[in-house]
Amino acid sequence: MKILVINCGSSSLKYQLIDMETEKALAKGLVERIGIEGSILTQKAGEDKYVIETPMKDHQVAVELVLNALVDKEHGVISDMSEISAVGHRVVHGGEKYANSVLVNDDVLKNIEECIKLAPLHNPANIIGINACKKLMPNTPMVTVFDTAFHQTMPEQAYMYALPYEMYTKHGVRRYGMHGTSHKFVSLTAAEMMGKDIKDLKILTCHLGNGASCSAVDHGKCIDTSMGLTPLEGLVMGTRCGDMDPAIVPFLMKAEGLSIEEMDNLMNKKSGVLGVSGVSSDFRDIENAASEGNHRAQLALDVFHYRVKKYIGSYIAAMGGIDCLVFTAGLGENSISSREEICKGLEFFGIELDTEKNNVRGKAVEVSAEGSKVKIFVIPTNEELMIARDTMEIVNK
Repeated sequence: MKILVINCGSSSLKYQLIDMETEKALAKGLVERIGIEGSILTQKAGEDKYVIETPMKDHQVAVELVLNALVDKEHGVISDMSEISAVGHRVVHGGEKYANSVLVNDDVLKNIEECIKLAPLHNPANIIGINACKKLMPNTPMVTVFDTAFHQTMPEQAYMYALPYEMYTKHGVRRYGMHGTSHKFVSLTAAEMMGKDIKDLKILTCHLGNGASCSAVDHGKCIDTSMGLTPLEGLVMGTRCGDMDPAIVPFLMKAEGLSIEEMDNLMNKKSGVLGVSGVSSDFRDIENAASEGNHRAQLALDVFHYRVKKYIGSYIAAMGGIDCLVFTAGLGENSISSREEICKGLEFFGIELDTEKNNVRGKAVEVSAEGSKVKIFVIPTNEELMIARDTMEIVNK
């Protein structure tokens, strides 16, 4: 079975065609600047790189070009579109309705539309991608895989905010969390690497990248996660502020004369390690600046590491223990120094890092010290494969 995984942004589209017999990607691609001048598709299949620069007025044109690229006589990886058994679509927000991935139908699309208010930047693009594929592949099963689904097992006390209850019943204001597909994939992989059933483990997953979140996975179920109603809450991130006193919002709006949109932009686009360091939102740039003696760059890293460490401690308390700590995503997989700094001082929890084993980037390996009570893993995330697995399971049913 070959499954096409589609991840639509407002002006972009990422895709992979995965052979589920081997779980290997036959082709990976990125379409950029959809509806904007300079539209381009880049596809990689093994050593082959295929680039198409042509106007793309909308996502339907982009999807058509993707399908053409996959069956291209010179650069394609399949001979006919009929080889694609199903399409798995990443959808950011499913609200409270979906704790699992589902087959696309009219009701599902309607529910995704209703969640636009909770993910105004992402859900509309996800819907466009689904509709584009439906028009071009009307007889191919479509599955939606929600970023929020994995976190729907959180108990009420974990997802409820202490606001008037009608804010929840009227507007759906509660913790939803993001990165669920990634947290699910790495927690399952960690259990496999330990040779144990995930239902017997307490796993803490740290998805650390430009966007970052932690999740407490207790016996296979997420019981808490750091992102909230939106991706703004929780850890310090590339450009997002993460947790802060909410009274700062009206204070700064008055002090700086900011509109609602300007304040939202400040918290989402100008804060995080970019705001503290003044250097960049890219942790590599900040690490380089810190190594050259830049105090604000070092402070940004210290604030980030401290916040992750606090979440680890609180989630160990929430789960009543820990068997396994996982680092994933761009920074979690590649920053040797960040993993070391985050684990420092956690030895009393039984978390002991082996600095020699930790000298690794982008590989699925154990980095815990000999005798460490808690296993520590670096696991490259693979959200596309998780989407493909869910899609195959649902289609086969």
